[in-house]
Amino acid sequence: MKEACFLLLSVTDATTARAWLAAAPVTTVQHLERHITTALHVALTAAGMRALGVAGGVISGFSAEFITGMAGDDGRSRRLGDVAANAPSGWRWGGAREPHVLLMLYAETGLDTWRQQIETAGFRQGFAVLETLETSDMNGREPFGFTDGVSQPRLDWSAERQPGTSADLEYGNLLSAGEFLLGYRNEYGLYTDRPLLEPNQPGAQGLPPAEDNPARHDLGRNGSYLVFRELAQDVRGFWQFIAAQTADEAARVTFAQAMVGRQISGEGLIPTGTRPIRGVGPDATDIARNQFTYDQDREGLLCPFGAHVRRANPRTGDMPGGRQGLIAQLIRMLGFGHQDLSQDVIAASRFHRIIRRGREYGEKLMPEIAAQPDAPDPHSGLHFICLAANIARQFEFIQNAWLMSAKFDSMSGEADPLIGNRAELPPGQPTDGFTVQQPNGLNHRIGGIPAFVTVRGGAYFFLPGLRALRYMAAGPGA
Repeated sequence: MKEACFLLLSVTDATTARAWLAAAPVTTVQHLERHITTALHVALTAAGMRALGVAGGVISGFSAEFITGMAGDDGRSRRLGDVAANAPSGWRWGGAREPHVLLMLYAETGLDTWRQQIETAGFRQGFAVLETLETSDMNGREPFGFTDGVSQPRLDWSAERQPGTSADLEYGNLLSAGEFLLGYRNEYGLYTDRPLLEPNQPGAQGLPPAEDNPARHDLGRNGSYLVFRELAQDVRGFWQFIAAQTADEAARVTFAQAMVGRQISGEGLIPTGTRPIRGVGPDATDIARNQFTYDQDREGLLCPFGAHVRRANPRTGDMPGGRQGLIAQLIRMLGFGHQDLSQDVIAASRFHRIIRRGREYGEKLMPEIAAQPDAPDPHSGLHFICLAANIARQFEFIQNAWLMSAKFDSMSGEADPLIGNRAELPPGQPTDGFTVQQPNGLNHRIGGIPAFVTVRGGAYFFLPGLRALRYMAAGPGA
């Protein structure tokens, strides 16, 4: 939907807030079976659950990172790269101003009217609005000007594949539902921990039985963790840095695309392969943009090793190089051979995927205007939103081991060229470099890259299934 806004709320009257949540017109799968023009989703922090009166013993069944929160300890902030200008102490919201509830409102048109219908008298009595996060429509592009959201994992709803077989030696884009929804099997063939209630606990009978423990009732079933981060983007700084590298217009675009890892149009820097990839297609656009792996570019000559997109999803299988025959597999498993050894430092992608949806905000600034010294500042950015069943293994791993790491793929001294904070790791080791691999082996390394993205807020939420939301809205002793 074209229009959206996000309301960050605090609970001011628990009884009235629960009553509003119980009657809230939350959009469900049934609604999506027909054309709809508005949508509403509700997510809660651990603090929000406590404010609504959810028992502490129930909340303790959620993951430790969710309970502690995105800004809950200094160690987590360091791992996420939330230091220096990104530190929670400087956030507009989150951290010391952690919201209780997130309302996500969407509309094809008439968002203001939809919001007025949502903000009833009971809403105003039960909640206070901490922040209203507006969005804008940049026609499918994020503020730097690149087509956004072109690669997403596909959920294996019908369980048509068995994780851990030889097929997973190669990269695939079809993943177990339990990677994104609690209460289902994940890529390990297991169920992620979540609150399971005894039958005699208040409200338990309204929850579905757990697949892995039918005697108990599953509060997590059909729910997901939602990671929300407000990212301010320095569009002028990005394109002016690019312009400083070369006076040639075409070379500027080429260099910017190398940093991002895709063309501005969304097409990959690596040609589409002929071998089908599980979970890619059958849509022709999806095939054109996503039917490739970095095995096709082992020297990083088409897409640099440190490019943002290559870091965010290295497209690795369970074994570097994929299925190469039994003898080749045995050689690699026994530690012999020398080809592609750098790939051994990158974990298999299927254990670390997220479903990501970004919503841009601010005014659009065209790259050719942004590159000018007197360019205006549109104060734009992206509301980063992702879903995952395991915050630590999915979002936090990607952020720490792939994006913020200065040693990703055996490199040194360079974090993500787009979202890196440029803080030294450890003190004395720079992270502001970017290397463009060259055929002659004399790689082109750029240093002194400034920070282009600053975190302005963030929190971990739980996006509950409908029955879980009703359980929380029922209150203590339900």
